[in-house]
Amino acid sequence: MSVSEKHASTAANPSASNKQAPESTEKTHFGFQQVDKSAKASMVAEVFQSVAAKYDIMNDVMSLGIHRLWKRFTIDCSGARAGHKVLDLAGGTGDLTAKFSRIVGESGEVVLADINDAMLRVGRDKLRDKGIVSNVKYVQANAEALPFPDNSFDIITIAFGLRNVTDKDKALASMYRVLKPGGRLLVLEFSKPTSEVLNKVYDAYSFHLLPKIGELVAKDGDSYKYLAESIRMHPEQDVLKDMMQGAGFEQVTYHNLTGGIVALHRGFKF
Repeated sequence: MSVSEKHASTAANPSASNKQAPESTEKTHFGFQQVDKSAKASMVAEVFQSVAAKYDIMNDVMSLGIHRLWKRFTIDCSGARAGHKVLDLAGGTGDLTAKFSRIVGESGEVVLADINDAMLRVGRDKLRDKGIVSNVKYVQANAEALPFPDNSFDIITIAFGLRNVTDKDKALASMYRVLKPGGRLLVLEFSKPTSEVLNKVYDAYSFHLLPKIGELVAKDGDSYKYLAESIRMHPEQDVLKDMMQGAGFEQVTYHNLTGGIVALHRGFKF
């Protein structure tokens, strides 16, 4: 049974602003649907369980390979160096982990954490095939309740994962707790295009072409329909900046990439 058969979509305007409305204590959004907060994690897990095997291929197809440049920019802004301890949260198939592993070296450590066991297995297998073994650990973890001591990491990254978290404020607070004083958080996520023309083109691509590509390549158009909807429901740039500041992060800035289709937010813990 497909995702759409299990969770019938409620219509919404895909061009509407993606400023996030306050969530109730009982309901949250799953794409354009309103669902019980307690159900969202398992619904998101179903999506990524379905797409895990084709996730890397779809990333290349969907972004024409540009996602690699976005991730490289994130690495460049991270300040990572030898001996650092890095948390790659919602790290999925390990693209950032692989790069951080080489930078921090044998004296450092990278923790690849993801709530989804299927994504974590794909990431572990891929990195081991590349010979990346000694300084990487794998942890299945919920971003809202990270299973690490206070002040554990020099750097935390979460790339294309925050929009799938049920309680983003709680997750940001959890990241702040486990980050060392002087450490930095980098959030790479789809955002709101700065041009209205680009926004319309991006809507047309996301809601008409993307599900068809998902059906053709990953045999799962429904999951990619959800992923497109989840992007529209994610807080836009200034809203996410305010949320990070509300969690305690300082000197929070963001940098728009590819016309704001993606934004990299960065904040520090002092």
